Amino acid sequence: MRVVFMGTPEFAVTALSAIADAGHEIAAVYTQPDKPKGRSGKLQPPPVKVRAAELGIPVFQPEKLRDEENVSMLRSLAPEMIIVAAYGQILPESILQIPPLGCINIHASLLPKYRGAAPIERCILEGEKKTGVTTMYMAKGLDTGDMIEQLETEILPTDTGEGLTKRLAELGGQLILSTMEKLEAGTAVRIPQKEEESTYAKMLDKSMGRMDFTKTAEELERGIRALIPWPCAYTLIDGRNVKIYAADVTEGEGNPGTVIEVTKKTFTIACGKGALRIRSLQPEGKKPMDTAAFLNGKKLETGMQVGV
Repeated sequence: MRVVFMGTPEFAVTALSAIADAGHEIAAVYTQPDKPKGRSGKLQPPPVKVRAAELGIPVFQPEKLRDEENVSMLRSLAPEMIIVAAYGQILPESILQIPPLGCINIHASLLPKYRGAAPIERCILEGEKKTGVTTMYMAKGLDTGDMIEQLETEILPTDTGEGLTKRLAELGGQLILSTMEKLEAGTAVRIPQKEEESTYAKMLDKSMGRMDFTKTAEELERGIRALIPWPCAYTLIDGRNVKIYAADVTEGEGNPGTVIEVTKKTFTIACGKGALRIRSLQPEGKKPMDTAAFLNGKKLETGMQVGV
């Protein structure tokens, strides 16, 4: 089939590659504009743009997709369907009406739960036991369209936001091919979402990373895993930011945020309920390291307060 693909981050690359490998004609790829990265401010192309260039597919990066010239360009491409995966712009109704087989979204949750921008991280934060991907017809609302198919996966106790994203991307690549076959054959179903079961996964922001030790150790440990690779959980130790990459929930009591145990390899911080034994971290201005390496150069003592 002749399709237009819209996506931006690494999550979308797997689906783009799967569609190309299956032999479908990808008339064009739409992705977000290049953005400055790091201290140098050098413009960095989105992962989807890089992959599209490798595949020899024309790339468009409009600031505002809804502008009439962009809508006209899409019409001229005459796609049978538009496939969207974490594109980052809302498609106006003028575009939703272009492809005869519809605009199909690959969403990284089991809808109607976790509509919105950050479903993967929110599933981990909320302690969900399973998640998955959903293909759906796009509609005017945010992730409210009729569903077509879903694939599930278990959320493992070791899953990070980064690792779960990669696994869901693979499932998304599998699912979109199945959905495309059904759409082409005219056998795709429409499953309305149950509005009363819907939840919303709002966009992540940097402030979410600051650890609040009045929360339970389990909540904080989930937050550490969910927020990798961005914005990462962090706290203050001796007034300096330290990112926390891995910790174990353990028993322990004390004023929340107090160091209650220090060994040669780890240190433990009291939480609102239980405690966190820190295994891996990154001090400000340094590379990630295990806690033993950190303690070689930093003296911590029981009774110290972190987070202030």
